[in-house]
Amino acid sequence: MQKEWLYVGLTSLFELFWIFGFNVASSWWHWIIIVSIIAIDFHFLSKACENLPTGTVYAIFAGAGAIGTTLMDIFIFDGEFNAIKGIFMFILISGVIGLKLADNAPTDHDEKKGVNA
Repeated sequence: MQKEWLYVGLTSLFELFWIFGFNVASSWWHWIIIVSIIAIDFHFLSKACENLPTGTVYAIFAGAGAIGTTLMDIFIFDGEFNAIKGIFMFILISGVIGLKLADNAPTDHDEKKGVNA
């Protein structure tokens, strides 16, 4: 696995950590930890964008945050799951996968130059 994809995974994970922190923070020192986690998160995000398409990285980052936050609400904070949430999570995952596949698809410009993706 390329280290850029490791950075994508880490930024997605750290995003969930600081979002969780928003829900449980109850004193000033919690916010110091949260801000530190956000700084680490954005470091991993910037490292991932160095050699991967920024749109794909951000789509995965935002999609993982949306899905992860929804699942966190359901499983940790006693939120409710329903079919509509499930459908929209499926649509979101499909869109992120579609963007990733589109980044790897050869374009007419690439084919004219003989470039393979």
